[in-house]
Amino acid sequence: MGGVVHIRQLMEQKADTLTPSERQLMSVLLADYPFAGLQPIHKLSERAQISAPSISRFVTKLGCSGFQEFQQKLVQELKEGSRSPIDLGHRESLIDQAQPLASYLALIDKLNADLRERLSAAQFTRICDLLSDPKRKVYLIGGRMSDSIANFFARHLRQIRKDVFHIPPDPEAWPEYLLRLKPRDIAVIFDFRRYQSSLAQLASSMRSRKAQTIVFTDPWISPAAKGATELVATPIDSGTLWDSYVPAFALVEALLVELAERDWDGTKARIMAWDELRRDQHSEQEAST
Repeated sequence: MGGVVHIRQLMEQKADTLTPSERQLMSVLLADYPFAGLQPIHKLSERAQISAPSISRFVTKLGCSGFQEFQQKLVQELKEGSRSPIDLGHRESLIDQAQPLASYLALIDKLNADLRERLSAAQFTRICDLLSDPKRKVYLIGGRMSDSIANFFARHLRQIRKDVFHIPPDPEAWPEYLLRLKPRDIAVIFDFRRYQSSLAQLASSMRSRKAQTIVFTDPWISPAAKGATELVATPIDSGTLWDSYVPAFALVEALLVELAERDWDGTKARIMAWDELRRDQHSEQEAST
């Protein structure tokens, strides 16, 4: 569950202690995580322009006995990222059958506590800065299940600011939104295991159009996160056969509160105008019946 520390987290924890060449290696690994770390050490050495012995010293700093163990941990992360409810159902349940609700909520409390540790105040502020910039349009989309979070976020964010668009799940509609996308616009993507390859392709197309991508994923990292401007690895493993999206929803709500309060006068005026138009539309419908 939340106690598992992944290679990405280890690198971020050690970032302040790394040499310039090691930070360069870290950047290469994060740019195509975790796949960059799965190539042979001589290939990684050429790509990062750092010697193989330096790579070995780097992985030792991360607590690995050598490059082979480093790669084994990355492979295990990939396996975890593809686990389905059927796979998770084989584990021993952490639910107390005498108190199923109370025990489940305790597991969710642990996930939320893990989220507090993973997401720094500085990154939270950076994300809010991006989403509150009125010069940028915001486009949101999620996967088969996680699109419910994207839709929830979009519907509330529209009441705070203009130019917010929820991209429909049908890929046939995506070219329309890609054509609208301008450099520095924001694309918010939610993708949790089991990942959707179509979202990775969409994210790549968005970045090719110079959009800034904010990707909310899990600790095993969706392929859609490659090259993300901001990446948030949200804890989801509840220890049951179902992954939990509660921390992701809680994070979205925290963002909405902060974004609304940054310009409460503007938000208040927009909500009032929104409600007035809704009332007018309702009155017209009643008059026509």
